[in-house]
Amino acid sequence: MTRRVAVIGGGVSGLATAALLAHRGDEVTVFEARDEVGGRAGSWQHEGFRFDTGPSWFLMPEVFEHYFRLLGTSMAEQLDLVRLDPAYRMYTEGDPDGLDVHSGTDAAASLFESVEPGSGRRLRAYLDSARDAYDLAVSRFLYDPYENLRGLTHRDLLRRLPRLAGLLTRPLHTHIRRRFRDPRLQRLLGYPAVFLGGSPFEVPSLYHLMSHLDLGDRVLYPQGGFTVLIERIAALARERGVVIRTGAEVVAIETEGAVATGVRVRDAAGTASVHEADVVVGAGDLHHTETALLPEALQTYPERWWRRRTPSPGALLILLGVRGELPELAHHTLLFADDWRGNFGAIFSDSPRVPDPASVYVCRPSATDSTVAPEGHENLFVLVPMPADARIGRGGVDGAGDPAVERAADRMIAQIAAWSGAHDLAERIVVRRTIAPGDFAADLRTWRGNALGLSHTLAQSALFRPKNASRKVSGLYYAGADVLPGIGLPMCLISAELVAKRLSGDVSAARLPEPAPAPATERG
Repeated sequence: MTRRVAVIGGGVSGLATAALLAHRGDEVTVFEARDEVGGRAGSWQHEGFRFDTGPSWFLMPEVFEHYFRLLGTSMAEQLDLVRLDPAYRMYTEGDPDGLDVHSGTDAAASLFESVEPGSGRRLRAYLDSARDAYDLAVSRFLYDPYENLRGLTHRDLLRRLPRLAGLLTRPLHTHIRRRFRDPRLQRLLGYPAVFLGGSPFEVPSLYHLMSHLDLGDRVLYPQGGFTVLIERIAALARERGVVIRTGAEVVAIETEGAVATGVRVRDAAGTASVHEADVVVGAGDLHHTETALLPEALQTYPERWWRRRTPSPGALLILLGVRGELPELAHHTLLFADDWRGNFGAIFSDSPRVPDPASVYVCRPSATDSTVAPEGHENLFVLVPMPADARIGRGGVDGAGDPAVERAADRMIAQIAAWSGAHDLAERIVVRRTIAPGDFAADLRTWRGNALGLSHTLAQSALFRPKNASRKVSGLYYAGADVLPGIGLPMCLISAELVAKRLSGDVSAARLPEPAPAPATERG
């Protein structure tokens, strides 16, 4: 039976859910409040530059491949991926010599050995463990909707239980520090905690599995930027009959008793109408969906629940168009503050503040992609983790953001220039835009202005993370970074699959089966 499905939010999770459900025969409409789709994975074009305003690391390619195969296509057909070499460059405060990090166990072990004799062997063991944890996560954790605990009694988990207990209760930094002494190596292994919306001093050491992705495996980049990924998923959705309405803000989830019956939508002119549906999928910020679109009696996660939760950090994003070349920066460059613990303490403490100096991430896609900047120019995307606090303010174009935001951006630009050796960086900037926590809160409705979603603390991971279906409203489901399995583009694709599994009654920990490839004659 064809179901009418209303999807709230045109970010990657909303589009991915819509495409999957339409491919399986449902009639799907996506409602996006903004004028363009993409959500956190947005873009901005100005004076010949095109900036991704969200995700910039392409990891876990097998998740993307599986998702595309579910739609009867492949990653190779949809994306032009190139491998980055080096995977990234690292600068440390007070050390003018950067370290180029190349993916692959042999290359990574050689780098570690050159920095700390004896550490190459230990890194090989570390990456073996990371690969094992990653494989376990993909096979037993990430695709499990946790409707029951049957998946947690699988023999693969039970035989690893003593080791898993330690990995779940020991912070990542402690796990790293026991194996490596050099602070640069500790930071290199600990920084992926930021991808998880957390601190290496807080997230469980099970997440050392992240090092398998950038060191043991490879770092890729989709030519054209991450906007191309959004465009391809949106196109696949439309090809399957999905209607995508932009400038259409959902202001309420309609219910009869405790059953979802549709959504109330307000268009750009302010006119409200009701779109009837058999299924509603909330694919935006979970806090907003629960507390603003449902009456309190029907909220699975009411305001009092959120008071005990931890958001990911907020972020200051600085988009820079720069005249001339910047060989001092790789496609991905990490700059680590010397006070590593204090840096995260400033973000996550009870009295949060913007770190100064800060640990900073810089993406220079123009190192790989000629389409993102005019000839003779560079494109820089700068991300500075900071507290999730919308009161920090909003950004703007050419210095027009709130004064505190622009002063922080000035400091970060000066820091990048000094630490990387690109001393005239500020003088060569021809395009500048800042995006701050206030923008995340106002434009994307993210809780407290966070940049990524709910942090992956132990209490907010796996079976403890919000589920993909409402406990109070039948027919209401959730996808996105706040719910299972978590933060990041691959996780958002899996969350879409979890919705599809639930709607088909599949509560197993297994991935959906991929269709058999078409015969060569059919493929042409």
